[in-house]
Amino acid sequence: MSSSFCLTPQTYHVLTDGVRRDPEEFWLKEGHRRLVWSREPTRAMDQEKGWFADGTLNASANCLDRHLPEHGEKTAIIWQGEEADHVIRLTYRELHARVCAFANVLRDCGVKRGDRVAIHLPCVIEGIIAMQACARIGAMHVVLFGGFSAEAIADRVADSGAVVVVTANVGRRGAKRIPYKTTMDAALRLLGDKSTVRHVLVVGVTEDEVPLEAGRDALLEPLLRAASMDCAPEAMNATDPLFLLYTSGSTGKPKGIVHGTGGYLTWASFTHQLVFDHQPSDIFWCTADIGWITGHSYVAYGPLANGATILLFEGMPSHPTPGRWWEVIAKHGVTTFYTSPTAIRALMSEGDEIPGRYDLSSLRVLGSVGEPINHEAWTWFHEVIGGGRCPVVDTWWQTETGGAMISLVPGAVEARPASATLPLPGVNPVLLDEKGQPLEGAAEGILCIDGSWPGCALTIWNDDALFQTTYFKPYPGHYFTGDGARRDEDGYFWITGRVDDVINVSGHRIGSAEIEDAISEIHDISESAAVGIPHDLKGQGLIVYIVPHEGLDKAVTAGLKDQVVRIIGTKVGRYAVPEKVFVVPDLPKTRSGKNVRRLMRKIACGETEGFGDLSTLANPAIVPELIRIVGEG
Repeated sequence: MSSSFCLTPQTYHVLTDGVRRDPEEFWLKEGHRRLVWSREPTRAMDQEKGWFADGTLNASANCLDRHLPEHGEKTAIIWQGEEADHVIRLTYRELHARVCAFANVLRDCGVKRGDRVAIHLPCVIEGIIAMQACARIGAMHVVLFGGFSAEAIADRVADSGAVVVVTANVGRRGAKRIPYKTTMDAALRLLGDKSTVRHVLVVGVTEDEVPLEAGRDALLEPLLRAASMDCAPEAMNATDPLFLLYTSGSTGKPKGIVHGTGGYLTWASFTHQLVFDHQPSDIFWCTADIGWITGHSYVAYGPLANGATILLFEGMPSHPTPGRWWEVIAKHGVTTFYTSPTAIRALMSEGDEIPGRYDLSSLRVLGSVGEPINHEAWTWFHEVIGGGRCPVVDTWWQTETGGAMISLVPGAVEARPASATLPLPGVNPVLLDEKGQPLEGAAEGILCIDGSWPGCALTIWNDDALFQTTYFKPYPGHYFTGDGARRDEDGYFWITGRVDDVINVSGHRIGSAEIEDAISEIHDISESAAVGIPHDLKGQGLIVYIVPHEGLDKAVTAGLKDQVVRIIGTKVGRYAVPEKVFVVPDLPKTRSGKNVRRLMRKIACGETEGFGDLSTLANPAIVPELIRIVGEG
């Protein structure tokens, strides 16, 4: 595979200089060049109205229809099932037809422009089709991660006001069957009469039969066969919402991040091409679930807007035997492979011999997303999987940013292991101290972004005040990322982790308040605290401290740990289950009653000194007691 890249350091400098000199002209040209508009915008950024505000377009038409005249027979999706011989390939023309049929099914269910449709599916083609069908008719999709519990799903369905749900009979994860429909039914029962859901459409992933509620539930396949494959795309304003996606925050209630149409799609297309050096012959595989923003921007939208061929894989990295991912790469000639540090570390633990069995010579660009990648994993990924020839693009970004913000650009930016490297054109990161003062040169501080960019979220669903308070009021004049970072003398960035109360477990952002709210339902626990600590595999592991009510029987106290694990698995999801639960007599607090998570993190990491001045604590004696309890395991 050729290792020549589209950009050189010189051409990249011209690009970055152009956007810095005249961002309005640069982004207006990019918007016109990258997208097909039913009414072309005359301005890029309007401070009052947003990006490309006077333009109209349709996201689905930009991902599908525009490619039909010249590239209709090009493969859009390669879907690899769990079984090696179960492969589905869809051309852009075939995908377009299926999306149109699905869109007509949604319209027959009464879905209108601006309505919300919840999508709760495993890794099947119907997930992408459902997202594109919603975009086609102007409905907002709300994709729900398959690992959510019934209660977590119920919260999100209720908040979004979804009128239709698309789910599966079951999902397949190795030998396990994941009860998608059963979980959704439980979620809707929790909502009861408050549910806004009128229809539940069920994708048959397997032959398993599931109960169907008369008048509400229907199998999707017969409806698709009867539907027309002709559906004109709805012309949307560029600032109309495209989708709603929930992310955990430092409050107990998950935040519904809203992304627009024109700006988001421009940014997804721009960053996909730039960061991954996308070329027409590439086979692009992003392993992210579509329930996360990575799956939105770099599976469902960016690559398809750029006319790419994407690969979807139903299975697991090492099932039925280690090396399954490498087998898929070799079989389908994958050129671009984008995954998480957690997955990389897990695969690295299997040794070098397993990937050595497969021909990975098709690879030319590797990518990492979801959390900072450590030096050892970066080196293994680059040397063993990429053969030392493939650049590793370690991308930093968030649900709220819509796409990559800081990343290596192949051919143009020099790699530094474990560094996210440099900001992309149009991104202006700054480091601030705790007082909000800018830090110059080599420094470490709070990472914020100056100005706007096309992919920036529009708002938080039904709570713009919270959107402003969370992201723009902490440091006026800046977008507050919630992350800390270190910048070296050459301007390279290393992300150091969260500075708020959000824990990043295997790329899943979990609000500490969300965990603590779940635990609060255990009546024998008076209070709790959830913190994140470094984890070799997951990036961060979740540690929970619980304080039982006084006077509890020892047998009851002994059972509290198991109760905590169960309730977190039930109310949040199995992915959020803690590594350890410590039963403690109290939590370290300030005199105003605020938990000092900094101390709890240090103690959970095994540190026994260097805590600084403890005299400001209301209960300094608790610190050595926590050290003792954690030390005893």
